[in-house]
Amino acid sequence: MERLLMQELIKWKDSKRRKPLILWGARQVGKTWLMQEFGKRFFENTVYISFYNNKKIADIFEKDYDTKRIINALEIELHQKIDKRNTLLIFDEVQSAHKVVESLKYFCEEAGEYAVVAAGSLLGVTIHKDISFPVGKVDEMHLYPMNFREFLLACGEDKLAEYCIDASSAEVSDFSERYKELLKTYYCVGGMPEAVKVYTEENDLTEVRKVQLAILQQYEGDFGKHVSPNELPRIRMVWNSLPTQLAKENKKFFFGQIKQGARQKDFEVAIEWLLDAGLVYKVFKVTKPAMPLKSYVDFSAFKIFMIDVGLLSAFSELDTESVMRGNNLFTEFKGALTEQYVLQQLVSDTKYTPYYYSGEKSVYEVDFLIQKGSDIIPLEVKAEDNLKSKSLKYFYDKFNSGGAIRTSTALYREQEWMKNIPLWAICSV
Repeated sequence: MERLLMQELIKWKDSKRRKPLILWGARQVGKTWLMQEFGKRFFENTVYISFYNNKKIADIFEKDYDTKRIINALEIELHQKIDKRNTLLIFDEVQSAHKVVESLKYFCEEAGEYAVVAAGSLLGVTIHKDISFPVGKVDEMHLYPMNFREFLLACGEDKLAEYCIDASSAEVSDFSERYKELLKTYYCVGGMPEAVKVYTEENDLTEVRKVQLAILQQYEGDFGKHVSPNELPRIRMVWNSLPTQLAKENKKFFFGQIKQGARQKDFEVAIEWLLDAGLVYKVFKVTKPAMPLKSYVDFSAFKIFMIDVGLLSAFSELDTESVMRGNNLFTEFKGALTEQYVLQQLVSDTKYTPYYYSGEKSVYEVDFLIQKGSDIIPLEVKAEDNLKSKSLKYFYDKFNSGGAIRTSTALYREQEWMKNIPLWAICSV
C-alpha cells in the first residue's frame, strides 16, 4: 500500500523550518499506519505512543511543559532512546490527552530539533471543547481515504496511476475501458484502507461490504460515546439523511429532508460535529463567481458529502453487482456516486477548494467551481457519456469564464470553450 501524502511527509522531515506536525483525518483513514511506515522508512528509530487509555504516559505531560523533562521521562518509562536527530516521535490518539497537544507549542519553541508527529481521530471535535490549540506552532496535514490514484497503486496498476496525471495523454484514452472497470470497482470499494486491503487480497466485494458496514457502525458508535444526549439524535438524523440528500438532482442540503419543519439553526451543531470528526465534506455555494471565491461564500447554502464513496455505497445499501454491471438500480443512483467521487478526488488529490454556484431561482447549477490561478473554472459532472452541458455553457457565456471543464466517461477532448476530462483523470484538473 502506498499513500501519496508520504511525499509531503518527506518534505516536512527535510524542512529547515520544520515544526511539530499534526496529522488530521477521520478514524480508519490510515493515520497510524502512515506515521509508523514513515518512521520505518526514513528514521533509524521510531517511538510510538498511543494515549488511548494510557494515563500513565499522559501524566508525564501534566506536571509542566519542560520538554527536556518530558523526553527524559518518556525514555525511562518506555525503555527507548529518543535521539533528536534520528528518532521519529509519534503521539497518537492525542484527543485523550489534552496536555500533549498543548505541549507541541513548547516542542516547537524549545526542542525544534525533535521530529514529532501527532494525530487523533476525534481531535477536531475535542479542540472545539477544551484544548488550547498551539496556533502557529505546528505544521498541519490532512489524510483522507485513499483516492483513485492510490487505489490504482494498491491494485498493482502503477502505470495507470501514472498516466492519469495527464488527462490528455494517449494512454489515458488507450486504456479507457480498463479505467472504466476500475472506476466502477472504486465506487464499490472506496478508499478506506481496510476495505481496499480486503479487496486486493481476496477480490471479494461481499467481504469488502462487511468491512464497510463495520466502519459505519464504528462511526455511529462514536456518536454515542462523544456526544451529549441532547445533541445525539440530531447528529444521527443528519447522518442518516445523507444518502437521500445526495440522491436528489439538486444536491443542496435541505433540512426538510431530515424531518418535516426542520430548521437550520436546530442542526448547525450536529453538522459541525460531523465536520470536526472528518466524516463529511461541506461544499459552500458562492453568491458570485469572482476572485477570490472565498469572499463570496453563502454560509446558509451548501452541499454535504460523505467521507468516502465506498461507504456511501454501503450506507445506501446499493447492491455491488448493480454497480459493476450497470443495471437499473445503479442507474438511479449513479449521479450521486459520481458527484461524491469527483468531490472526493478534488479534496484529496488536487490543491483546489471546491465551491458551487446556482443561478437565480436555481434555473441552472454548476456542480463545482474551482479557483485556478486567476481564473474561476466551472466543473460539471456527468455520470456517463452524456455530453449535453446547457448549464455549463450558460455559465460560461454569462460570466466570460476562463474556460470550463466537464468530466465524464467520454475520452479527453478540447473544444473552443471547454475541456472534457475523463472521470479517472480528474486529478489532472
